Formats: sequence, C-alpha cells, structure tokens
Amino acid sequence: MQQSNWLDRAIGFVAPERALRRVQARTQIARVAHARSLYEAASAGRRTQGWRTVSTDANAETRAANAKLRDVSRDMVRNNPFAARAKAVIANNTVGAGIIPAVRAARQKRADQVKELIDQHLDTTDIDADGRLNLYGLQWLAMATIVEAGEVLIRKRIRRSEDGYALPLQIQVLEPDFLDTSVEGQLSNGNFAIQGVEFDLRGKRVAYYLYDQHPGATGIGARGTYRGTRVSADFVLHICKVDRPGQVRGVSWFAPVIMRMRDFADLTDTQLIRQKIAACYAAFITTTGGDDFIDDGSGEMSSNGYPVEAFEPGMIERLKEGESVSFGQPPSTQDFGPYANVTLHEISSGLSIPYEVLTGVLTDVNFSSGRMGWLEFARAIDTYRWHMLIPQMLDPLGRWIREAVTLATGSSEPFRFLWTPPRREMIDQNTEIGAAIRSIRGGLNSRGDEIRKLGYDPEKVDAEIAADNERADRLKLVLDSDPRKVSAAGLTQARSGELALPTTDLPDAKT
Repeated sequence: MQQSNWLDRAIGFVAPERALRRVQARTQIARVAHARSLYEAASAGRRTQGWRTVSTDANAETRAANAKLRDVSRDMVRNNPFAARAKAVIANNTVGAGIIPAVRAARQKRADQVKELIDQHLDTTDIDADGRLNLYGLQWLAMATIVEAGEVLIRKRIRRSEDGYALPLQIQVLEPDFLDTSVEGQLSNGNFAIQGVEFDLRGKRVAYYLYDQHPGATGIGARGTYRGTRVSADFVLHICKVDRPGQVRGVSWFAPVIMRMRDFADLTDTQLIRQKIAACYAAFITTTGGDDFIDDGSGEMSSNGYPVEAFEPGMIERLKEGESVSFGQPPSTQDFGPYANVTLHEISSGLSIPYEVLTGVLTDVNFSSGRMGWLEFARAIDTYRWHMLIPQMLDPLGRWIREAVTLATGSSEPFRFLWTPPRREMIDQNTEIGAAIRSIRGGLNSRGDEIRKLGYDPEKVDAEIAADNERADRLKLVLDSDPRKVSAAGLTQARSGELALPTTDLPDAKT
C-alpha cells in the first residue's frame, strides 16, 4: 500500500474512511502502471511513439477508409504488374476451373433430373444476368472482386417461364460500390443500418440498400442515383473475409501492402529514369580556353566556332588543343536487387502468396522449399474456400437453385448439393496418386471423393469408364489401362483356375 503523505494524514484526522479510500486508489493506480510497464509495447517512450492506438470497432475503421482503399487497389491492379498478378493468382488458385456441385437425392431419378437442369443452366451463360459467364466464371469473378475490393455482392434475379431458361433464376455479380453507405444508424422501422446493410433487433441481416446502377457510371445512359433502394436480404448475397468479430464490410486484401507496392513502384520508376538520363551522357568535353561558341542565329554553331558534334559508334568528331574528354559512368544498380528482393518478400507475405508465385522467380527454389511454400499457400486457399466462398456464396446459392428447381419441375422432392473445389496441381504425381490409391484401398477415403478432388463428377467419370470398357469389349481390345484384364505389373489377370501369364507372351494382349 502506498505511504500516506501529510494531506492524507490531515484528511485522516478529520475523515479516516475517506483518507483510506484515497490511499487505496493510489495503490491500484500504481499497480496498473507497473503492470503496463511489463509489456514494452504498452509502455510510453521513444520506441512506442507513432503507434495509432485507437479502440474503434471493425466497422468504425472501415467506414471512412473503405472507398479510398478500393480506389487505390484498383489503380494498382490496373498499373502495377505485381498487384495484377496477385489478384489473378489468388482467384485462379481458389476457384480454378470451378467449384463444382454434386447432387445428392434419395432417388437416383430425381438426382438425374436435377443434374440435367444444372447442365442446361449453371454450366452455361444462362445463369449470368449479364449473359457472359457460366457459374464457374462467376465464381472466379466474385473471388477476384473480393481480393481487389474486399467484398462482392450477388443479387438474385427472378425470371419468368416465358424467358426460356431451364431454371427461372439468374444471378448478377455487383461491386460493393452499389451499397448506399449513407444509410446508417437507426431506421424508421425500428431496425438499424451499418454502411447500407440493415439489421433487425436480433442482429440478423434483413436488407441491403443498393443503387440502381454503379455510382461511378458515366456516359450514355448514366443517371444520378441519390438513394439506394431497399432490397431484401433473401435476394442478396454479401461475401467478404471476416477478420474481426462484428465486422460488416470487407477490406481490400491489398490494404497491408499498398504503401509497400507504391513505394516499390516509385523507386523502380526512379531507378529506370536515372539510368536513362545517365545513358544519354556518353562523354563530356572540357576546355581550358574561353567560350568560343558563336551563335549565328540558325540554331547551329557557325564555321567560326565549334561545329555541331554528332556521336557515332566508336568515334567522337573532334578534339582541339586544350580540350580533354571524360566519359560518363552510369550509376550502379547493385543495391537495387537486395532492396527489391526484401520488398517483394514483404508484399508476398502480406498477401499470403509464396514469393516464387508472386514474382515467377524460381532461381533458388528446390523441391523441398517449393513444396513447403506451396503447402502453406494451399492452407490459405482452403481457408478462402471453406470459410468464405462456400458458406457465404455457394451454400446460399444452392438454396436459390433448389427453389428454382421446385418451380421448374413442380416437385418439392428434396435434394442437396455437395461442393467440391478443384484439386490443385500435383507437384509429384507418382507420390500423390499413389497416396490417393492407398487411401482408397485402406478405407480412409472414397473413390468418389478422390475423383471430386480432381475437379470431376464421379458419376460422369464412371459412366465414361463403363462406356470405354463396353467399346473395348465389343472391339475385342485388351488394353494396359483396363484393370479387369491387365494388372498394374503388366500381367494378364488370371481367370478362375488359370495361371496369370506375362503380357509379353501374349502377342495380341496389347493394342
């Protein structure tokens, strides 16, 4: 406990309880200050100056910064090769050829009916309200928008039966600029809004306030949109990476590296200009005499003065008495390489992309180091898929599709979707395929799931295999690829009571 001073003793003489509370309060303050000093980052001093220590929530942080971050990120993607590559790399690896749906139903006939509708509608551009992409192209576009702008909106568009689509549904991918962020705070219906997103009293999203067109649209057909239209959350999907509890809006993934990218681009341009200017000065001529240059008004030196010099390969035209020549020395670039290496490593770390993938530099990569970086990147990709893209976009989209199938078929017989991302390219096919086979044979995984990991529909693969086998049997072909007849060791599979013979002893065993 803190030692009392003369004021405490005086107060204690008149009001002992109040004096005790004063001493106890000072003791608690001293203990808190001492505890803070145990953490260097929480202490006040020269090393901790400049920290932006604010206790705002995630939405207060994004409210003023989001639009600026989006605009800067788009400028970088347009003009910075590393930003453009980072956007494409993340989208390509997360979505690839597409995250495919597999249909599960109690009756196979129902599953086949739904698959046929998927082939007609989702696998074609009919699903796109803009008529440009199929479902898998829309997945890529959504993911690329999330990386660049931090978030993306997907709006459901109901279609009539006379529109001629297999399913009465289309979806439209919208940039987050469509959100009217001026809708904020308490609303007249008793709900509240955060940056254009309306919540009920339980905190559930119930509506979005969307502009009729992009607020940055210009040219023919562009019109001012001063207030967003309220659209039920049943018709809108909002996909973003949630970094903090309670976060409503997404932040551009370039936010941690924007300044690094800008500084690196500026330094690169400056270095290039420096080299260009230095290369313009091949030689310098100095003289000990006076200024003998005489301008006759023609813009060239007269015959009374020095003639106009011209540089040609391997020669300089003149050298008079009293003149000397020194040659330009272009500035060295040896310090630029280490700086670029460190900076690009920082940028790749901030984007969770391997340095080799971001830059395409594979000089110092061996199999082990490349695989370690690739596996860490694969974990990040799985996080983007299973924590964001599938639960926020594809699962709700599956509900929309089920509703559309019910309307199209007139049947409410249930079914569900299983979403399977494409398998990433193998680094060592022999090892990884062998591991998959052992996993299937050991009962650790199903053959169908391993096929889905490769990005294929197991039922389609089985149908193609059956068709190939039927055609081979009809043509009396015995192929090494047919495990029914030839083993992995190249031996003809033994029939009941027969001995397996090497295929080399059977001239007609291979085709």
